[in-house]
Amino acid sequence: MAGGLVALLDDIAALTKVAAASIDDIGAAAGKASVKAAGVVVDDTAVTPRYVHGFTPDRELPIVRKIAIGSIRNKLLIILPVAMILSQFLPQALPYLLIAGGLFLSYEGAEKVYEAFGGGHSHDHADDDVPAAEKGPEFEKTMVNGAIRTDLILSAEIMVISLSSVESEPFLTRLLVLIVVAFLITILVYGVVGVIVKMDDVGLSLAQRESTVSQRIGRGLVKAMPKIMSTLTVVGIAAMLWVGGHILIVNVGEAGFHWPADRLHDIEHWFEELAHGFGGLLSWTAGTVVSALVGLVVGAIIVVIMHFIPRRKKKEPAESAA
Repeated sequence: MAGGLVALLDDIAALTKVAAASIDDIGAAAGKASVKAAGVVVDDTAVTPRYVHGFTPDRELPIVRKIAIGSIRNKLLIILPVAMILSQFLPQALPYLLIAGGLFLSYEGAEKVYEAFGGGHSHDHADDDVPAAEKGPEFEKTMVNGAIRTDLILSAEIMVISLSSVESEPFLTRLLVLIVVAFLITILVYGVVGVIVKMDDVGLSLAQRESTVSQRIGRGLVKAMPKIMSTLTVVGIAAMLWVGGHILIVNVGEAGFHWPADRLHDIEHWFEELAHGFGGLLSWTAGTVVSALVGLVVGAIIVVIMHFIPRRKKKEPAESAA
């Protein structure tokens, strides 16, 4: 009896070790997948605060919470089932999905660069000067829905990029990793967004205290927020171009055209051999810059196609009518 109990305890201990190892493997894979999607995460974090701009302080966190819940639904109810079905029955489609995602990220990054230099969308609507807080609950609902739609695209990129890092794992491992990534990324992104949108309120609160130190910190926070947002925007654009370009280079190779990936590898290897001690840093920097330039060039081509060709088509009927 005692021997049977000891054997049972040994079996339970062995199963516990296996389960713990599996959890560790899933955690490590989820961490690796999350890091691989870091560029899109930065962009997601940079994009979301604009949907809260102009609302009263008491509505900011509830709006962020609604968007976060919508983001989780996007990832778990829409993107996850599609990604798992494709990875199980049509894994050869994954590089092409990633190429499409790389094209989108490159386009988004190049579009923001284009807008920064005076192009892009014009805002001629009469109600643009009206504060968001005065536009009522329907406007808030519209903004939340718009943010969730934007999140769907960015979340799809995050999930597909994450899936590509564990595509060789068993089905259950892939599923659990993507679920962990979905929650981890959502908590990270919208936690940071919550901190960002409330930072100026914290600064104002500190500035109104009697302590001179608190007042200085508070005023510093209020003054720093516009710079933080500008920096975050620039980092987000750079991250989109870098990740988009790198995705294109790698997955065009996966689809059969190896020349871009081979040239990128040659450049990285050349810089690594250039300097001993910090060759790895030079190699990474060179690869990042090349990937970002590829993303910018490809994105610029798409921007030209999206902006100028439709305008030309509109002018031609007008000219013929005249």
